Amino acid sequence: MAASFTLTSRSYGKDAVRLLRVQRDGSVHHIAELSVNMEISLRSERDYRYGDNSDVVPTDTTKNTIYALSKIHGVKDVETFGLILCKHYIATYPQVVSAKAHLEQAPWQRITSTGGPHSHAFVLIPECIRFAEVSLQRGGVPAVFGGLRDLRVLKTTQSGFEGFNKDKWTTLPEATDRCFSTNVFVKYAFSRTEGVNFDAAWLAVKNAVLDNFAGPPDRGLYSASVQKTMYDACVMSLRRIPELCNVAMEMPNIHYFPVDLAKLKMSNHNELFQPSDEPRGSIKVAVSPSRSKL
Repeated sequence: MAASFTLTSRSYGKDAVRLLRVQRDGSVHHIAELSVNMEISLRSERDYRYGDNSDVVPTDTTKNTIYALSKIHGVKDVETFGLILCKHYIATYPQVVSAKAHLEQAPWQRITSTGGPHSHAFVLIPECIRFAEVSLQRGGVPAVFGGLRDLRVLKTTQSGFEGFNKDKWTTLPEATDRCFSTNVFVKYAFSRTEGVNFDAAWLAVKNAVLDNFAGPPDRGLYSASVQKTMYDACVMSLRRIPELCNVAMEMPNIHYFPVDLAKLKMSNHNELFQPSDEPRGSIKVAVSPSRSKL
């Protein structure tokens, strides 16, 4: 009997479609620079099994579609534009059974000087990268995620790590005052999409991370572990934004080890450190609101 084979997954699309959308409100301009990955799946397998391309939407058409829809609708925010893209593919092509968009936004900020905000000049401030992921199955409802990556943070005190499990291989000393640095990744899910202020949600999540990492400016906030800081940031995000149903976070350790100056006959009172990001601890968490038991 001849062997048979099953296509266990299949999709295609266009990656890294870059655009700068300028909205001109008189003399005041607003910009959004995006990089978009668009992926679709077809109902038929004919293109893979037989080389029949009759249902295939060319990836070059996808590139043009992204440009055209940004021209027609503008870019209010990455989540809304992702919804526009996915809904377009499901509504336009009956052979498409699912559509998924991943969008990243360049961190341009309007230049502000002594004369106030500039009308049409911007500066790239790479504090972090905002992104969104939107997917839509035919007959289903959109799944929308927002997020940020590459948020590099550092504090020079108010961090420790003690009371951990120890065995014969443990050499790590306990610490009550150490540098704490990480590169934050956050991805959060929305329970609904109608009437959501996606810009406000993104800012609230970013501020929740910074508030729980740094604490008040005059006294800071002690971190007993990376895990505790992450959990508190996730909980604060969920409390601040009722439309969220899950917040996932990653905080890899970026170590700053005190330099041993004894051989130079000098003391080091937590003043000089050597950065090291490999090997590094990898800490991840995902938090959702608990369901009430009836």
